[in-house]
Amino acid sequence: MSTLLDRFADMITACSEDEIRADVTLDGRLILDQEGPLTVSYAPIEHIQQEAEIVIVGITPGGFQAAEALIETRRQLLVGADQASALRAAKVHASFSGQMRNALVAMLNHIGLHRHLGIASSSALWGSHAHLAHFTSALRYPVFRSGENYRGTPLMTRTPVLRKYLAQCLAEEARTLSQALWVPCGPKAREGVQWLVQQHLLSKDQVLFGMPHPSGANNERIGYFLGRLRREQLSQQTNPDLIDTAKEEMMRRVEGAAS
Repeated sequence: MSTLLDRFADMITACSEDEIRADVTLDGRLILDQEGPLTVSYAPIEHIQQEAEIVIVGITPGGFQAAEALIETRRQLLVGADQASALRAAKVHASFSGQMRNALVAMLNHIGLHRHLGIASSSALWGSHAHLAHFTSALRYPVFRSGENYRGTPLMTRTPVLRKYLAQCLAEEARTLSQALWVPCGPKAREGVQWLVQQHLLSKDQVLFGMPHPSGANNERIGYFLGRLRREQLSQQTNPDLIDTAKEEMMRRVEGAAS
């Protein structure tokens, strides 16, 4: 699991936090793949939590999350942690970090996931009960398009350089966590998890489809999902019927799984 960190550990520890924040690719030295405007860069987030009962899936780590993972790994290695420990710590620290985490915790609690897991709040998945959750992305490593965070275009399932990471990384996680409950966040993450279902690596009965992505750009959908916005307050870009149907199905299935 630590093959890539073996390759990049010295480079990561030799850089300052400011250098990492200024360019998470470290002037291109962490780049794994390039195809046209797409760049795939390394971030130390390959740890798989094998005890996990829930798998929460984003699109791909953004630049902020990549920097958080690199900086935490650097800190862990500099104080003498082994690579496995550094990877484990970086994964929890960086996953859905920033304001996304608050939104995600609120939505997971709203559908009753914390009760299903027997914890007081889903926030514990980043703390005392981190062993219950595996955080990942449809595309494990950070993908950038023309230097900006990849947001789903071009389609990951139809783009060879991206499909390779579905087949190599996400498929590995599906095999390892074949009994867990999977929650893709947003339609682009859904695309990756649906690919796993189509490849018979996951059963659709293991997947809770319909969770909005917790990014700030999605605040309207999140607000409606949580009941903080009414239908008449929504723009034409938000389909309340779609959100209601998905939320009701998720709540029904989580309640059934907990009983």
